[in-house]
Amino acid sequence: MILSQKELDETIGGASAGAAFLLGMHPCADGLVVRAFIQGATTCAAVELNGGGETRYEMQQLDGAGFFEGFIPDRNDPFSYRLRVTDHKREVRQFFDPYSFEPLLTEEDLALFSRGEDALIHEKLGAHLKTISEVPGVHFAVWAPNARRVSVVGDFNHWDGRFHQMRPVGSSGVWAIFVPGLEEGAMYKFELIGGDGHLRLKTDPYGAYFEGPPNNASIVFQPNRFDWSDREWMDLRRANRQLDRPISIYELHIGSWKRMPEDGNRPLTYRELAPELADYLLEMGFTHVEVLPVAEHPYSPSWGYQVTGFFAPTHRFGGPDDFRFFVDHLHQKGIGVIVDWVPGHFPRDSFALAEFDGTHLYEHQDPRLGAHEDWGTLIFNYGRHEVRSFLLANALFWFDRFHVDGLRVDAVASMLYLDYSRKEGEWLPNRYGGRENLEAMDVLRAANELVHHRHPGALMFAEESTSWGGVSKPVSEGGLGFDFKWNMGWMNDTLRYFGKEPLYRRWHHNDLTFGMLYQYSENFVSVFSHDEVVHGKNSLLLGMGGGSITDKAHHLRSLYGYMWTYPGKKLLFMGGEFGQSSEWHYDSSLDWHLLQFTDHEGIRLLVRDLNRLYRSEPALSRNDLNPQSFRWIDPTDADSGILTYLRMDPAGGDVLAVVCHFTPVTRFNYRVGVPCPGQWKEVLNTNSIHYGGTGLGNMGGAEAAAVAWNGFPQSLNLTIPPLSVCVFKWVRG
Repeated sequence: MILSQKELDETIGGASAGAAFLLGMHPCADGLVVRAFIQGATTCAAVELNGGGETRYEMQQLDGAGFFEGFIPDRNDPFSYRLRVTDHKREVRQFFDPYSFEPLLTEEDLALFSRGEDALIHEKLGAHLKTISEVPGVHFAVWAPNARRVSVVGDFNHWDGRFHQMRPVGSSGVWAIFVPGLEEGAMYKFELIGGDGHLRLKTDPYGAYFEGPPNNASIVFQPNRFDWSDREWMDLRRANRQLDRPISIYELHIGSWKRMPEDGNRPLTYRELAPELADYLLEMGFTHVEVLPVAEHPYSPSWGYQVTGFFAPTHRFGGPDDFRFFVDHLHQKGIGVIVDWVPGHFPRDSFALAEFDGTHLYEHQDPRLGAHEDWGTLIFNYGRHEVRSFLLANALFWFDRFHVDGLRVDAVASMLYLDYSRKEGEWLPNRYGGRENLEAMDVLRAANELVHHRHPGALMFAEESTSWGGVSKPVSEGGLGFDFKWNMGWMNDTLRYFGKEPLYRRWHHNDLTFGMLYQYSENFVSVFSHDEVVHGKNSLLLGMGGGSITDKAHHLRSLYGYMWTYPGKKLLFMGGEFGQSSEWHYDSSLDWHLLQFTDHEGIRLLVRDLNRLYRSEPALSRNDLNPQSFRWIDPTDADSGILTYLRMDPAGGDVLAVVCHFTPVTRFNYRVGVPCPGQWKEVLNTNSIHYGGTGLGNMGGAEAAAVAWNGFPQSLNLTIPPLSVCVFKWVRG
């Protein structure tokens, strides 16, 4: 026996990484030594293939556990061989030795990763089907710099970490092994012995597919075989990079849009959802759908915001190719797809990223930097280069592999501020003594620049709830580089106003006018998202002032009329488009049966027509970001509950006058100043009978009279319906 008893005991016990260095074929004094550790084997031989024949070198079993060693004299150079094994049932199998293959990672790969510059590291780490020297199998690689031993375990080795121990690759902290003969569908995890001596079983941080709880195993998957049919869409996206264009987003939680009560109340699959959703969005006039996080997560009540598989669509609705089908189908129908991205935190689940190799690898060690106590989650260590590579690769991954059109980055404020939701003494300042998270800022800027460079026409959205400046300004101008920022201030002010009874709104008129002071400081999206219809906040409909459902429907229609005519791109959470009555719940279908009632169907028809108006009128859709496109007519009539303003298209000359009225009384002979003489056509009235209103209005339009008003030389004499928004378009000539 060339191997010492101590080395043998350590290898069989699996307490260290010794096997990774000892197994395989190695030069030794006067020849070659070949070792193998094979589960359930009684005999083993190394077989050299040569010109159609073979030479067999028998190996001696050193222990009943299946460890074999053989000596090949007078040979200096290792050669290609297979292992021929007999098991306890006297069955014979022959296969290539995993330890006869070198890891595929190059020094350049590892250097880029270690510098935080490898945005394609997901193509190297993780599990990848490969063919090496005409031998098919799976190459596994994982970053665990502080581990004593790392093994890949799975259904192919009975989840025993003593076998398929991985080799460290240089000093990079990356471990790798090629397992010949392994095929797609194999389930696996990484078994690690950390620096603390404790054994951990972890899912692959770069896993492409996962089984469901409670086991949560990673699954080997081939990612590049889907036959895309969205070339026309992708070409148009690259060509049309103008930000100020029609963008009206339908926010969607896949698991609760529609469910199948006749089939155990299960949600629709990706493939079932795609055609039904596409047809609905086309009917409703939305330009994009934004899906709550689809990355793998074990806990459904987290709605996807506690991610454990950052590189895999959740298994709940199908496999990765099924999600590709979903995106591809919507693209063919002319609808963009945005996904929520969650780089701000991750859960503490023991099988995932937390304390991955026995140390705080992905997260900060100090809880003042590394823990979100409010959410019970951990914060990425953005200053660690390998974590930076992980996050940049993950941002790019959704565009590269799934053709998505945008990322909505969740909880950006929690990334930017070191003192986010922390009391004095519970946070650490940056190197300059400030509260800004400089490393997180760098990661966000790098992600935005990377996405825009690699995927022209792609969009990046920030859910950022503070007054941080330059969120949607280019990095070259000192900004964070996002395309758009959610307008949380406008949302909060507007809902506060509409939640009050009309009698009291006169004292809160400023809630509707204050936002214009900062409206053009960022590229804003006006949002009513899922966060506004959960945790006791009520649905949008029931959150309105008024008593009966019909009253509240009047209020909600006027709110939508105001939202769609106010500057800013649009986002509405599913169910809001027809006045869902109950709060949203992640495991229940929307209340589609409500569409049989006029109040709810009327709201839906209004949202459809608002989208059509928005998309067809350049004064609205192509001038959301242009401060020259908006002018107050009269923002001061709080007593009447009326706001009037102009939306204009300076390039085309179109002018719209918007009259918003938020009290339940009719205003007769109400004068509104306008900039142009002649006919003004009423192109929208939220009080139309068609939408469930009374039908009161202005008989299709009004003629401007030479009566100076509101600082204009002419004005319209209007009948203003209660709780309504009326839009008038100037008819030239």
